[in-house]
Amino acid sequence: MYKKIKLILFLLFICVSQITNAQETETKKDSSNLYLNIKNYSKKNKFTKLMHKIVFRTPVLKKEITKEVQKKYGIFEGKIIRNITILTLDPFGYSEIDTLKKPKNWAERNGNKIHIKTNRLTIRNLLLIKKNKPFDSLLVKESERLIRTQRFINRVDIAPKLIPNSPDSVDIAIRVLDSWSLVPKGSLSSSRVSFGLNDRNFLGSGHQFENKIRNRFSDGKSAYSVAYSIPNIKNTFINTKVSYQIDLEEYYGKSIAIDRPFYSPLTKWAGGIYVDQQFRKDTLPDSNLVFAYQNFKYNTHDFWVGRAFKIFKGNTESERTTNLVTTGRFLHLKYLESPVFEYDPDDFYSNEKLALVGIGISSRKFIRDRFIFRNGIIEDVPIGRIYGITTGYQYKNNVGRYYLGGRAAFGNFYKWGFLSANIEIGTFFEKATTKQTAFSFQANYFTNLISIGRWKLRQFVKPQLVIGSNRMEAIGDQLSINENYGLNGFTIAKYGTEKALLTLQTQAYAPWDLWGFRLNPYLNYSVALLGNAKSGLIESKVYSKIGIGFIINNDYLVFSSFQISISYYPSIPGYGEHIFKTNSFETTDFGFQDFELAKPRTVIFK
Repeated sequence: MYKKIKLILFLLFICVSQITNAQETETKKDSSNLYLNIKNYSKKNKFTKLMHKIVFRTPVLKKEITKEVQKKYGIFEGKIIRNITILTLDPFGYSEIDTLKKPKNWAERNGNKIHIKTNRLTIRNLLLIKKNKPFDSLLVKESERLIRTQRFINRVDIAPKLIPNSPDSVDIAIRVLDSWSLVPKGSLSSSRVSFGLNDRNFLGSGHQFENKIRNRFSDGKSAYSVAYSIPNIKNTFINTKVSYQIDLEEYYGKSIAIDRPFYSPLTKWAGGIYVDQQFRKDTLPDSNLVFAYQNFKYNTHDFWVGRAFKIFKGNTESERTTNLVTTGRFLHLKYLESPVFEYDPDDFYSNEKLALVGIGISSRKFIRDRFIFRNGIIEDVPIGRIYGITTGYQYKNNVGRYYLGGRAAFGNFYKWGFLSANIEIGTFFEKATTKQTAFSFQANYFTNLISIGRWKLRQFVKPQLVIGSNRMEAIGDQLSINENYGLNGFTIAKYGTEKALLTLQTQAYAPWDLWGFRLNPYLNYSVALLGNAKSGLIESKVYSKIGIGFIINNDYLVFSSFQISISYYPSIPGYGEHIFKTNSFETTDFGFQDFELAKPRTVIFK
């Protein structure tokens, strides 16, 4: 345990060093004089001086390709918005910037004919700017980013224009390029058939309609899955999703989710309601490690609310996007059917009531960049900091206990690339004893963009460390390195309380495409260790994977990227040595960490 404490302290030291040593090169948007005024203001009392030191860190944008995509709105600031015009464009052959570009061939023209363009009202409901209000560059940038986050939107450009003979006014033109939103999916084998149809922009409304049906030939049984989502109700940014699914064995799930996130750093109120019932089966081991299927049937009621308070009185972007955030949550989990005692002696899968409150400081902004997870399309990279504390009370198995956790995170551009890191630690207290303690560290790094002729490259690095103490023996309270929890394509019937992962990926971006499809080659190396209380990580066997392949995406379609690859596994226990696998599945990228303090939770331990 002493070694674990030293390791945790060392990682905390590294994180704090990164935070305190980050460079403070001024961006082009804020003038140096303005920044000095902020700094001078912060010196008026000890609290604002401390907040200034903790929060304000300016990104270092070294590469020209990063600098050139940053928009400048200085000449429009404060002018009255006279008109806002919105033009939505079909996905094929058009451009959000080039007004002269038109569809050139038969396929583009006919593809557009059967596409339903996004309704202008759908786009207007995503805007934070209003007609007859002063032009606010931060609200304009946030409006453009919010439009870009919609899966049915490919690209967007918000262009303000000065008005001749009206120096105090400005017109705003918004051009939105749609993605093709109707995506069929299907499969056929000797035993079953399945077909699905997803519409990410139902009738141009921005609503999402997902449907899937499967049929088994042997007994004629069918499985269904349907979900309908409304991502934004009349500019409130309240999204609602209703879903229902039933599988071939008549296990089912049904849920209703109503949620308003902190969709922008300027958001004051957030909250959500989630209600569901799940009936499923899964395998659990008994004391002899013999696995058997067990039923799980439970109801979930989850409620939360959050309020953000602006800390500083100034009007700079850094001051406006730094908030004190308070949140509260109540979770009620009720089991109607649970595993029998032989497979759950600790009664881990049981009724639970959990109340949590959180408080912290969040500072987040977004930097526009290209060639990270998409080809040449603008991506909004979140930068910022989080310092938060979560506390609460749990009642489970007729025992009440308190919870305390903390979180610190940062992300920014530096001369040598982009780095973000997240550290969390939390534990339950039963009298004077800590229970189900968890420590989590994760970082994401990618280099500046490297150009080799017409090709472009980035190197990605993603380390992760999770350590648990006094965890329960149930699989649900143990760590895994299987599939999405560690190594894709890797499965092992082994669980633990400590794991370390390291993923390295060299990603190339192709200069060409075919009908919008881009095949971007990559080389991936992943290594994982899984330990427990008896044998720590240092004594654990190293499992690894080397993969090479293509990530395939399409600029015009809404479906997720998928990859075709061949992977080599030196060893997979239970399967053998020197194993090669070909994979073809939807892929998730390394992802951005959004510096949002939202619904309070315990440290994730999976």
